[in-house]
Amino acid sequence: MSARDIYYKTIRPLAPIERLRIATLILDELSASGGKGLDIGDSWSDEDIADLTGYSMSQSAPAATGDV
Repeated sequence: MSARDIYYKTIRPLAPIERLRIATLILDELSASGGKGLDIGDSWSDEDIADLTGYSMSQSAPAATGDV
């Protein structure tokens, strides 16, 4: 089961305050771990740049209408 599946099936139906409590628990645990296992650098890899460029282009390209 993916994180998205868990979110939509389990977390999203909860009241907003309960979702906030869960988010707080997750963030507290991550910050207590000192960021071990997380890529929290501020540099961009070639893959990051390619992903952003592809996404940006897909969002800015006009819809194909067949008009020339």
